[in-house]
Amino acid sequence: MKRQLWSGTVVLITGIGLLLSWQVYALTDLQRLEKAASEEGRLETATMPDDWANWGQTWRDLKTKYGIAQRDTDMSSAEVISKIKAERKHATLDIGDSGLEFASVAKSQAITQPYKPTTWHQIPDWAKDPDGHWMLSYTGTMSFIVNLEKVKTVPRSWKDLYEGKHKLSIGPVGKGSQPTNAVLSAAIAMGGNEKDLMPGVKLFSKLAQEKRLTLVPPSVSNLERGEVEVAVLWDFNALNYRNIIDPKKFEVVIPSDGAVISGYSTIINKWAKNPNAAKLAREYILSDAGQINLARGYARPIRPVPLPDDVKKYLLPEEQYKNARLIQDISAWRRSARELPYLWQDYVLFHLD
Repeated sequence: MKRQLWSGTVVLITGIGLLLSWQVYALTDLQRLEKAASEEGRLETATMPDDWANWGQTWRDLKTKYGIAQRDTDMSSAEVISKIKAERKHATLDIGDSGLEFASVAKSQAITQPYKPTTWHQIPDWAKDPDGHWMLSYTGTMSFIVNLEKVKTVPRSWKDLYEGKHKLSIGPVGKGSQPTNAVLSAAIAMGGNEKDLMPGVKLFSKLAQEKRLTLVPPSVSNLERGEVEVAVLWDFNALNYRNIIDPKKFEVVIPSDGAVISGYSTIINKWAKNPNAAKLAREYILSDAGQINLARGYARPIRPVPLPDDVKKYLLPEEQYKNARLIQDISAWRRSARELPYLWQDYVLFHLD
């Protein structure tokens, strides 16, 4: 009995020792990364502007904590992939923020490098590549932002839009994740799914034929100038734009019949000139502080991080999200997203010429 107790004690002590050794190694490894990133001192980002999901605060934090200066280039998720492929070893980008469907494409084209942050185990399996090439930092849900000065009856579903007289604004479908997911949301509302986007495409085709679809980008400036009646945006963008302009002039609504939940992932350029700064940025983005920064920009953190009360009070009521859903067939969605630009050209843009 004593021999068995002694053997169990040895195993327990050995296990604790290995755990402590791993923790010390991980800490040392992170310290090495911080030092290397600070020595690089620069970070070239894409699609991560200050006013999108509060990225600006994260860049200020990296500057203060590690002396890393950041500069962003505004482009779509598809353009990020094209730029990385075109430049290759002459890279001018280190890290970009890409929609789920685009991040997986980037990995498949072998233009990314992996990095698993120390919070890796807290990220849901559905939201990350097993090799660490991509992982969602946050999620958003498709929403309508409605100009109350121009719209008398607020649409609360895609059916309301289909049957109403509202003019709808949407961004460049096929290039950015936001407008692409808007089509998927409309498709779901009209009886389609990740494999069948045509019901959504037909909805937009009808709006285009009735001259109720505008390609004026749903930006802060265009909303502020009153050029948009209704726009389809991620909820975090819609809430942010509303509060920047005037909360009394706009209402944000999660469509009750088709609201996709998806997210954005950092992708690190395989040929990044500042790879350590890019990895440290991902590390910080997925830390508690980085996740709360995103929540202050109205995005939903991918990790289970307790949110301060002053953040929670600005979010939409949970009941609005009761019919929202995650993408259920990611493989089918990737294929459909690649085909969507051709459908959009044939069935929607054709009527806008």
